[in-house]
Amino acid sequence: MRLLVIFFFTMNLAFASVYYAKLEPINSYQIKASVSGKVIFSNDELEGKLANNSTVIELDSYVDRVDLEQTKNKLKSINNMIFIEQRNFERLTKVSSKSEFEKDTQKIKVINLETSKADTLIKIANLEDSIKNKKLVEKSNYIYNINVKEGDYVTPGTLLYEAKDLSKGKLEIFIPIADIEDIKTKNIYIDDKKSDIKITKIYDVADSEHISSYKVEIHIKNPKKFSRLIKIEFK
Repeated sequence: MRLLVIFFFTMNLAFASVYYAKLEPINSYQIKASVSGKVIFSNDELEGKLANNSTVIELDSYVDRVDLEQTKNKLKSINNMIFIEQRNFERLTKVSSKSEFEKDTQKIKVINLETSKADTLIKIANLEDSIKNKKLVEKSNYIYNINVKEGDYVTPGTLLYEAKDLSKGKLEIFIPIADIEDIKTKNIYIDDKKSDIKITKIYDVADSEHISSYKVEIHIKNPKKFSRLIKIEFK
């Protein structure tokens, strides 16, 4: 009887693959400045909490906003000038006594104004983008770390804060290439409990460190606790 128990225990080990992995957020983000500016708001109270359409960092955009307003006014003036000069050109084309030189000169005025309008539109788009990038809002991610304080001056590439998506958990394990096909047909047990979880992704290129293994990802919905060691079995 004892030999029979040992036999079944040995067979169970032969058909079960056991791995351990730390449960991490599905995605982690490092938010860096895309523009230069002085930090006028740093939401320190949000650090270590979930955001709710919250402003995390705001850079000074006063000069940009003034420049944007004046540039939009300039665009209105250019549009009015284009209207007038285009109308003048159309009148000239109907006057037979006007030379081709005069008509071409008037046409060039219209073309130059159109070019100026295009440049102004580009400037408006750049200013709007700059203003947008100076106020960083998070919808629902967990704010892990805020790296700058009010009064700091940042340049493009400066790390502003780190955020994590806690909507799902991610387990990463490395499985020998020879075992990959076998685990695809097995059930996944999480901490000794059978689950309906499926393998999310198998990387079909050997890992640079685990040279004889493929990286396998398993995603878990709505985990209660992160950064804990999880036992994973395929059997």
